[in-house]
Amino acid sequence: MEENNLKSAIEALIFASEKPITTDQIRKVLGDLDSVSINKIIADLKKEYEEQNRGIRVVEIAGGFQMITSSNFAPFLKKLFKNRYSEKLSKPALESLAIIAYKQPLTKAEIESLRNVNVDGVMKSLIEKNLIRICGRKKIPGRPFVFGTTREFLEHFGLKSLQDLPKMEDFTVLAQEKEAQVDIEPITQDDLEVKNASGQVA
Repeated sequence: MEENNLKSAIEALIFASEKPITTDQIRKVLGDLDSVSINKIIADLKKEYEEQNRGIRVVEIAGGFQMITSSNFAPFLKKLFKNRYSEKLSKPALESLAIIAYKQPLTKAEIESLRNVNVDGVMKSLIEKNLIRICGRKKIPGRPFVFGTTREFLEHFGLKSLQDLPKMEDFTVLAQEKEAQVDIEPITQDDLEVKNASGQVA
């Protein structure tokens, strides 16, 4: 097959695949083409899309390749799909998922210890959504299950691998920057006297 036809074939495979398609999957479909050649063709595709400012991009997600819309056109897509229902994760689910993502593998008891709440319902929901999975047992009395994230987790958040998760220090810097932006007026002695008299700061 000629190079242009190979590029078109790979483009079609990436476009048609419901999930990120791996180089091994592409190689099995196309036959003799090796992984190095496939990766080079995909790199060329990515470069073409970016240089031509196309509405779609080819990105590496969860160990495979997928076509997504360019973030440049997000405002238009939001208008198009503003009435579409999308199931969002609750705040407790996101908190538990973040703990698992950064500290995996860990047990349900360890998650509850960090969150100080029961997580039975949250864990059941995350498993049903296939965002987390049981990945073994901890070698302690009772041999409790330990949990980790799935490939679907990477796909859901558009991550190439767990190494692409934001670093914890990034959150610290962000929190410090946000705190620095808050303009707080110090409490005066008069304020305290008013609070003591009325039960609230004037």
